[in-house]
Order: sequence, then structure tokens, then C-alpha cells
Amino acid sequence: MKLKTRLLLLSAAAASATGCAAVQTPATTAPAEAPAQAAAPASAAPKPELGTFGFDTTGMDRSTAPGMSWFGYANGAWDRTTEIPADRSSYGMFHKLDDLSRERTRAIIEESARANAEAGTTAQRVGDYFASFMDEASIEAKGAAPLKPALAQIASIKTRSDLARAFGEQLRTYSPTPFAMYVNQDAKAPDSYIPIFFQSGLGMPDRDYYLVDDAKFVETRAKYLEHAAKMLQLTGVPAEQTAKRAKAVYELERQLAKTHWSRVDSRDDDKTYNKWTRADFGEKAPGFDWSSYFKAAGLAKQGEFIVSQPSAFTGMAKLTKSVPLSTWKDWLTLHVAKDRAAVLSKAFVDEDFAFDGTVLSGQPQLQERWKRGVDQVNGALGEAVGKLYVERYFPPEAKAEADRLVRNVIAAMDRRLANLPWMAPETRQKARAKLASFTPKIGYPVKWRDYASLEVVRGDAYGNAERAAAFEYDRNLGKLGKPVDRDEWFMTPMEVNAYANPTMNEIVFPAAILQPPFFDPHADAAVNYGAIGAVIGHEISHHFDDQGRKYDPKGRLTDWWTKEDVERFKVYTDQLVAQYGQYEPLPGMKVNGDLTLGENIADLAGLLVAHDAYQLSLDGKPAPVLEGFSGDQRFFLGHAQVWRRKYREAALRQQLVVDPHTAGHFRPNVSRNIDAWYTAFDVKPDQSLYLAPEQRVRIW
Repeated sequence: MKLKTRLLLLSAAAASATGCAAVQTPATTAPAEAPAQAAAPASAAPKPELGTFGFDTTGMDRSTAPGMSWFGYANGAWDRTTEIPADRSSYGMFHKLDDLSRERTRAIIEESARANAEAGTTAQRVGDYFASFMDEASIEAKGAAPLKPALAQIASIKTRSDLARAFGEQLRTYSPTPFAMYVNQDAKAPDSYIPIFFQSGLGMPDRDYYLVDDAKFVETRAKYLEHAAKMLQLTGVPAEQTAKRAKAVYELERQLAKTHWSRVDSRDDDKTYNKWTRADFGEKAPGFDWSSYFKAAGLAKQGEFIVSQPSAFTGMAKLTKSVPLSTWKDWLTLHVAKDRAAVLSKAFVDEDFAFDGTVLSGQPQLQERWKRGVDQVNGALGEAVGKLYVERYFPPEAKAEADRLVRNVIAAMDRRLANLPWMAPETRQKARAKLASFTPKIGYPVKWRDYASLEVVRGDAYGNAERAAAFEYDRNLGKLGKPVDRDEWFMTPMEVNAYANPTMNEIVFPAAILQPPFFDPHADAAVNYGAIGAVIGHEISHHFDDQGRKYDPKGRLTDWWTKEDVERFKVYTDQLVAQYGQYEPLPGMKVNGDLTLGENIADLAGLLVAHDAYQLSLDGKPAPVLEGFSGDQRFFLGHAQVWRRKYREAALRQQLVVDPHTAGHFRPNVSRNIDAWYTAFDVKPDQSLYLAPEQRVRIW
């Protein structure tokens, strides 16, 4: 389900790969370090997990000057010695924690699977869901048989109205259609829910894969054609017909891609807020039987909708009328098979992974079945598992310390807002009121989701997945017309991530990210503030990035800044776009500064306010020197370590096209905008990362 939230990371398993920076230059000598004069921690005190003060110094490369390659200095030895696991498309600190989270979750789930729990209980649902997925022999014996009802439904399509009904019914299992939908708050009336439609329908990650004539994209298109033909054959299409029919499906998707908005336009909250009535669909997107579609989707009584990309809907509706029904039926067949491949026989699993995993992300090896099983259970019953996870792995003292850190970083942000020189006093006052209205959510929900109406049948992996998707769809559809649930979470406690939700005016930190290297209650404060403090600051700052700033203290999308404030803000953001646009992770492919702007603003402001909070935590006392590192050095190193990451080329290529986050190994470079980093590491004007004071971007 797509939501207007701002995440710390796209996902813990997000596709990414290796490359070198345009500004990267050979290493020189290391800077002078502060003398090692601090006493060792008391022997009775608990020790941090990483090193003596919470940072892995063995992963550094001190022969590299920070001003030449900050990532290399902080993480060079780790980068040289770390291999990406065969079942990963990239690897770093998020993935390391994700592995730990899945191991822990596996133990919880397997206990439920062995428990022979009473029917209808949470333990029964969790255990039977996992056991059914793990019963590979039973799934293999069924072959493609579980697909037959869906394929029969597709085969029964005789008219354009039938096609519209099929698209509406597909929504109930979150299967792909060109017109995707989720239910969320109305951005201009955040006390109510509304269906939000957005463009979809592509089998490759983005329109660029169809429309940009880059050699790698051309190669990927050819492989997609082969993949589509193989998947169609697995569903029963005669082998001699698959190539021709796959090509027709590909051409349909290419036409869909031509209608699609760019990623940059699609992240603009003003452009994507377009309220349509039921009648508007027929007038603005003619050629499609919207009445049949809405009825099948359970939206027949809904009067208003948000359409994120209106011109795309106009274009896609035309294609539903002009493209032969036979091609649309093959398109549906392909995407139903891909969407449900995970719970089908090995032939489907392997073919789907061969393209989505290996071709698109460069991942050599499919993950072990138990890992995929954990992901399946978390996707279907995440909060049921999360409740048990929190009881075991998130003690009250960890939550209390995280709460304290959040309060301190919010206080530091308030001080910055109070003294912001470029913003008009009236806007500054409203910005502080917005900050004061924040709801931080730490660790886990205050109330857990009820799965009583979800039927899980042991031995029916395919049916369980379909019923889980329908359960989630009905749960979301059931929000319409009801008060907004401000206690709802959009991540499980086991996820290694964080997010900001502008319409809720909230920042959210699941339990699983509140662990080393992000957070260790026994580690040095400087490292904690540089790591989890910057994460907290990042999410706070999302409410003041180029899109988040558009939401007022009530969470409404509205114009509450003065015209002059907007103009001054854009001067700074244009500088940041240009700065990040210099980075070239792959030859000929640079970071899209416009696409990544919101995340880069949040990285910059988040690190600044975390540094302020760290300085305030010292209460006027000098920071201790530990293992030869000053407090500020440890702060910036703590931040750099959490962005350790290595990538496979195909995955990095995909990230550069689709992901609003800058590639992980460039994210520590945000430090080059902060004066304290220059002082801490003696960065010189002749070094490649050096920015003159007037070139350093200073927004918040």
C-alpha cells in the first residue's frame, strides 16, 4: 500500500549496488587526532556492543583523509572486507539489523507453528500461515492449479465492462491494475479518509525502463520480453504463442509508461492533490467503464476521490478502450502469475526471481525459504508477531531512553526554528507551533491490530495469501466514513526503518531500529546522537522539507508560508539539488537531485539538529576524548557508520531511477555542509569534499 509518508530508507532490503562518486579522489594522509587522554569506562558499567564507546574503529581507513573521501575514512576497511551475501542485492547496517530481526521473528513464528494452537487464536493464524508456506512439497504438488480460478475469471472477460469489473476485483487482492488505490487521510481535510488513486500497471520498476534508450535499459527490456513469455507459458499459454503475446503485453506497458508522470512530479504533494467526483472520472478519463469498476472495488457509494496523476488516468483509460481485449487479458494473466508467484510452485518462484531478483537487482541467489516465510507472515499478520517481538526484545528502559532522545532532538529543532534568520516571524511562529504539535511514536503501537476475521487454513498457502490481501483491503476500505485512527502504524515493530507522516504530524520509530549501531543505551552519547539522533532529526525534518513544509500544524496541505519565505527557501533547496547532482554512482548516471531533494534536506537538517542536541546534552562541559577521538569526531563517525553500504550494479541502477533516497554510501557526505565537521577533521580547501563557507547549504 502506497502512503504519503517520508521514510528513512525505502526498505531494509531496498535494491542498490556499487559505484564511485564524481567527487571521489585518491586517499591521502589522515588528519591529526585529539590526544588519547580519557579514562576507560568503569569496569562495572555495561559495555557498548561496538568498540569501547559504541563505534567500530576497525572498519575505518585512517590512511584516507576525511576531506578526500569521508565514507572511505569512516568505513574504508569495512568496505574492502565486506562481501554482499549471495541472497542480497546490497548490504549494510540496515541489512545487518534486518537479519537479526528476521532471526528473532523466525523463532517467534516457529514456536507458534509447533504449538498446535486452538483454532481461531492469533498463535494458530501465525503458525499455520508460516507452516503452510514452508510446506514446499504440498505447494509443488499443486503446480499451477491454485491459479485456475483467477485464470478462469480472466478468460471469461468478453467486453470492456468485464475488463473494468476484473480491474476492480483485482484491487481486493492488491494485484496490479493500471489504476491503483489506497485509503488514507485527505491531505486538505486530514480528519477524514478518502480513496487515493495513483498510476500503476508496469512490470518493470519505472517508465524509464521502457522509454530511455540507455544500453542497460535496452538489454533489460529484451530480458523482460523473455521473462514475460516464460511466465505466460507457465500459466498454460501454448509455447508457440508466448513470444508474440509477450511482445504485445510489453507494447501495452510501453504505452502505459508514456502516460505516466515522472518520479519528480509524482512526489509533488500539490500537483498530486486532485479531487475528483464520480462524474469526473467519466468526463476526464473517458473510455473506461468506471461504474463497473467502482462497484467491483466496493466503492460504488463513494462520492469523492483523490487522483494523483490526472493526465496519466486520461491516457490509461484511452488504452483500455483502444488496446485489444486479448492483450489486456494476457497482461492480467502475466501480472496475476507474477503477483502470486511466491506461493506457487518452484517453476514460478524461480522464473519470477530470475528477472525481478537477478536481472533487475543483480542478486545471484534466492533467499532461503524460511526468510521468505518470515516476510510473508510479517506482511499478513505483522502486528500479531510484533506484539510478541516487543515483549521479548524491546525492554521498557530502551523505550524510555529513546523517548528522552526524541524530546532532546525536538527541543534542538525548536531552538533552530526560533532563531532562523531567513524566515518571517509569523511563519516562524507557526513552524514552532507545528513542531510542538508532533506525536512521536516509539517502538510499537499503543493498540494492536485485530486479525479475528482473517481465516488462515493450514496447507493452503495460496488461499492464505489471497485472504490476507482481501482482509487488508477490507480493513482499509472500512476506514471510509469513520474517524481517523491516529494510533495506526504503517510499519511493524520488526522493521528496520522509520517514517514521518505529514497528515498525522507524527514521527515513528519501530523497535527494530532502536539497536546498535543506531542506538545503544550503553554507548557514548556522541555516537548515539550521531546515529539514532540523526535518524530522529531526519524524520522531524521531513515535516519541514520541500513537501512536508506544505502541511500546517493541523496536518493540512495548505499555503501557510509567506511568498518571500518560499522564495528564500527555494534558493537553498536549489543549491542542495545542484550539490547532489554532482555525484555519479555509476558511469553516466548521476544522483537525481530533484528526486532526492526531500531526503537530502532531511539528512542535512537531521544531522544539524542532532549535533545541536548532542552539544546541549553536554550541559556546558567539555566532551571527553575516547580512544583519541573528540566528541565531535565521534558524533560524525557515529553517523557515517550507519550508512555503511555496498551495492550490486543492477540494484544501484534501479535505485538511481526510482528511489527518492540518495545511495547510502553518499549519504554521510551531507556532513560537508556542517562547519563542525570541518573543524573536527581539519578539512582543507584543497580537498575534494571541501565547500567554501558560502557554498555550504544552510536551511534549518
